[in-house]
Amino acid sequence: MAYHGDVLPEIVVHADWSVDPRKRWVCRATLNHDRTYQIVKPAPAGDLDVFFRHLVVAAGEAGRILAGFDFPLGLPAAYADQVGIDDFRKALVEFGHGVWREFYEVAATAQEVSLFRPFFPLRPGGKGAYARSQLAAGLGVHHFDDLQRQVDRPTSCRPAASVMFWTLGSKQVGKAAIVGWRDLLAPALAATDIGLAMWPFDGTLQECMAAERITVAEAYPAEYYRHLDLPLVRGGSKRRQQSRIASGGRLIEWAAVAGVRLDDALQCALREGFGVRPDGEDPFDAVVGTCGILNVVLGLRPPFDPDKRSIRKVEGWTLGQAPPGHEEGNTSPRDQYFDRPGAVSKGPVD
Repeated sequence: MAYHGDVLPEIVVHADWSVDPRKRWVCRATLNHDRTYQIVKPAPAGDLDVFFRHLVVAAGEAGRILAGFDFPLGLPAAYADQVGIDDFRKALVEFGHGVWREFYEVAATAQEVSLFRPFFPLRPGGKGAYARSQLAAGLGVHHFDDLQRQVDRPTSCRPAASVMFWTLGSKQVGKAAIVGWRDLLAPALAATDIGLAMWPFDGTLQECMAAERITVAEAYPAEYYRHLDLPLVRGGSKRRQQSRIASGGRLIEWAAVAGVRLDDALQCALREGFGVRPDGEDPFDAVVGTCGILNVVLGLRPPFDPDKRSIRKVEGWTLGQAPPGHEEGNTSPRDQYFDRPGAVSKGPVD
């Protein structure tokens, strides 16, 4: 069963992202002639200059691609309001140029933080060298949490995601976002030979997939642990091989129920938990991300297309994440954030 019973992408991929190229892994699912998907074992992301072009070749003539990334797509509304950004997609091609020339240069000191240089700090310092309040003050907000997007806030399924502009600590995502925005997405948006839609900024998921060959979306494996009922949501650590083995068995079960094929190499890797090394978490999360996206593509979970303009055009959303108050399985919310799941948006609601 396809999302809306309409467009099925020929290729679905999820990239587990990092500022370190060695930790960027991509898992791919391909649509077969019988209209079922087959997922293959993850591989390194490779050269970003040709990332999308290789996918276009693999998808074939006019084939559609849905690509998920686990770095943020969007900006906190509190920040965007101050700099006059009302469309993240348009702003993305401007970052790094003109008044935004220092945007991607991570501030080394609190004094260097500004609305046009929002990422901080450049390097770890001694204990207490940097404070979150310094970033908040530099960006003109009262509290550090004001720099969270709605989608970053804690839910009943998971803790809060990291504030994108804070680049300190093991959970920071800012430096990975810089690489994803500057080196992958902005060049692709500027290219004349790549048709790229960004969900939800360019419309509903269905509208994006119908309009362009490639649709990119924010996809968060930690969000998908509960969607797929992985043991990790009950306290397991994805850095431990045994936790990955237990969750791998669950992914194999999910695939059987969903009618998704897993190639032999992937099944073997899942049963072995991607090896004993802690960095087995990277290809493991790439698989989780792909399964989470397929859960939406196959109609097993709504995409939750945002309808509120500040989310739809500025802050963005995670594909398949339920709106506030509906995380525990209620998949038909009607509130200020979202239109009906699966329904085509009637336009912005402010």
